[in-house]
Amino acid sequence: MNLIQKFINLNVKLSILFNKLLPAAFSVDGNKDFIHKVLPNYVKLHDILYDVGGGSRPFVSISTKRRLSLTIVGLDISADELSRAPQGAYDRTIAADLCTYTGSGDADVAVCQATLEHVPDTAGAIRGLASTVRPGGCVVIFAPCRNALFARLNLILPEGVKRRLLFALFPAKAEGHDGFKAYYDRCTPREIEALAAANNLVVEERQLYWISSYFMIFFPTFIFWRIWQGVSYLALGKNAAETFMYVLRRPLQTTGGDGASQ
Repeated sequence: MNLIQKFINLNVKLSILFNKLLPAAFSVDGNKDFIHKVLPNYVKLHDILYDVGGGSRPFVSISTKRRLSLTIVGLDISADELSRAPQGAYDRTIAADLCTYTGSGDADVAVCQATLEHVPDTAGAIRGLASTVRPGGCVVIFAPCRNALFARLNLILPEGVKRRLLFALFPAKAEGHDGFKAYYDRCTPREIEALAAANNLVVEERQLYWISSYFMIFFPTFIFWRIWQGVSYLALGKNAAETFMYVLRRPLQTTGGDGASQ
């Protein structure tokens, strides 16, 4: 292990120790919570599941797919990404831009993990997601918040610079979506809720998360970030979250303008 890695490891340990002084909610890893605690509650035996934005790295493993007898539809803007997924991961693939896509309403659940920040039109993306699920089905979303400090830096830094920094400091992130251009368009809890309502989706569950790993590698920066986060919360409330998760349910019935069920 070189000196730089030892230095980073020491700073990460100090950051973790500092986090233990804060309420437990501030240390919940949003992505792990989404994968291991939230989503299993919404994926059932024999479901038709749309994996939106998974591309070459499907969200659902083949072993889980087989265990639950799932039908997995891969929806991604890149046909090449879809073609590089493990054989058997998808039962069907759709190469389409989510922002302009109109689905057939056949899914029991649509999963959109760490993808919304990469679309230039989140309103179109939510509309596309809503169109994939049947009445009674749900859209399950995990995304970073536009107001998170790392997201703001992402928007400011030139693409080449931030990619080199990201992959040098966090090599594992080169394997995920982190190398793709991010827009964070309307990517805040308040705006997601408004877009959900506009597309006849009801918020069934919401989780806000307050931790990310980006600033742990240098303890003084981590302390500054925590102070920044506290000030941001006073000004923005829930929109100051680092990441968030939503379960959006399409109702079994809709209500017309006169209040009657249709």
